[in-house]
Amino acid sequence: MISKELIKKIRYIQIYTSKAVNDILAGEYHSVFKGQGMEFDEVRAYQPGDDIRTIDWNVTARTGHPYVKRYVEEREITVFFLVDLSASGDFGSREKLKNEVAAEFCALLAFSAIKNNDKVGLIVFTDIIELFIPPAKGTSHVLRLIRELLYFNPGEIRKKTGTDIALALDYLGRVLNKRGVVFLVSDFLDQNFEKPLKVLARRHDLIAVTVLDPRELALPDVGLLEIQDAETGETLVIDTGSKTVRSNYARLAREKREKLASLFQTTGIDHIQLFTDRDYVLDLVKFFRKRMKKA
Repeated sequence: MISKELIKKIRYIQIYTSKAVNDILAGEYHSVFKGQGMEFDEVRAYQPGDDIRTIDWNVTARTGHPYVKRYVEEREITVFFLVDLSASGDFGSREKLKNEVAAEFCALLAFSAIKNNDKVGLIVFTDIIELFIPPAKGTSHVLRLIRELLYFNPGEIRKKTGTDIALALDYLGRVLNKRGVVFLVSDFLDQNFEKPLKVLARRHDLIAVTVLDPRELALPDVGLLEIQDAETGETLVIDTGSKTVRSNYARLAREKREKLASLFQTTGIDHIQLFTDRDYVLDLVKFFRKRMKKA
């Protein structure tokens, strides 16, 4: 049974993201994500200015008049969201949790995809594959994806869910045979996923999406603070009043981000960073424009 609060949240996301798609991202998505090639459309009479290399000599010989072959972009693509909803995503020091930002971001792109008649699929993972929804089209399908992302709960038995990115990448590689666009959405609090990341990037257009909260980058000066690892349950008391502690924390966070960015760059994977205190629409627009310039 879906609560009224969740229905309200789904409706809000539908309205907000649909407005963003129509007002801001109307042409951006189509320009950035091309089809898989060109397909034959029709043969028509030659017109001045047509490329002579497109002349259909067989038809031209039969009719006695020049005809050209016309091709159109094979537009339909498959977009897949590979979303990490492990316990570390249930954190947010501002209005939204990291998992909520991930869900809304996926909704925005999903609505952009179906507006372009593309298929959308979803895999939710933690330290296991939690959910697989095959690619399909349509608004009702996208609303189902949003509902699953927001409603996801591994249950009381598995409160402390870890993260296994390598497992998720391997699984997607087995179920998605045709080349597609894959968004890997995670906070990347995991290790040893470099090899499957490179393998999947060779077969698909893989885009890494990092979801971060400001408190993961810097600590406030609030004295003694007890923190808990959401995935292991381990607790630790730290003295945030110490400038050295805060400095070391920020340095380690910076080094982690730089290591991830280096991995994505050397692998040829595009990278988007989302923050719980920032509008993800603007981050997506920046990504689209940067990608178009690169293309």
